Amino acid sequence: MNYIDLNCDLGEGYANEAGVMPFISSCNIACGGHAGDLETIRDCVRLALENGVKIGAHPSFADRENFGREQLEVSPSILLKQLIAQVTLVRTVCLEEKAVLHHIKAHGALYNLAAKDLRYGQVLIDLVKAIDPSLFLYVPYGSNLQRIAEEQGVFIKKEAFGDRNYQGDLQLVSRKKSKALLKNVAQITMHISRMVLSQQVLTVEGKKLVMDADTYCMHGDQPKVVENLIQLSDRLRSVGIIISKSEI
Repeated sequence: MNYIDLNCDLGEGYANEAGVMPFISSCNIACGGHAGDLETIRDCVRLALENGVKIGAHPSFADRENFGREQLEVSPSILLKQLIAQVTLVRTVCLEEKAVLHHIKAHGALYNLAAKDLRYGQVLIDLVKAIDPSLFLYVPYGSNLQRIAEEQGVFIKKEAFGDRNYQGDLQLVSRKKSKALLKNVAQITMHISRMVLSQQVLTVEGKKLVMDADTYCMHGDQPKVVENLIQLSDRLRSVGIIISKSEI
């Protein structure tokens, strides 16, 4: 059997966490930048504890209006302070609820920018070091962020997306394009299975590229995410892939 970590972005205002948590193994909790507040953070932390799900903070540009999906003009030094404040909210709730903060994963435009731009990638690395150097940083597989994090000794989990298509340069297809999202659970199953069993991803151009990930993401803002996760768990198991709640 092949054991994988399946993560999901939660606490983003969709009130689907109770349905999602039983079918994932790690969660990324919005912490006030693009969505979320102390109440939603606490609810997510408690649900994660009940379901044995690893807890991560999901900071972003401070941009609730655009759900953190637009790049903002903000200096790296100011951004770092904003991100520390966001992640500290999750960490504080974890301490109060006797939970363990496991990782940090940036959201939206910040995630994509930090993957390519070393200045902003360094902000995420400095964020981990400021909060707790023992935390994992979830990074896009094959990105500049992965490279500099490894060079600086930061613990990482290489991430791939189960419900997003990739381009030939191993970048995600823009959400502004029609082929950005995979919504059919059969397609999602095939997409993840190929990455897990063959360490390959099939791009929209038809290329097969290396994809050797440690964690796979399903977005919590998709309309049928709970239904898809229920089916996905069974379909993956049928091809020898198990979503594991334990550290892999």
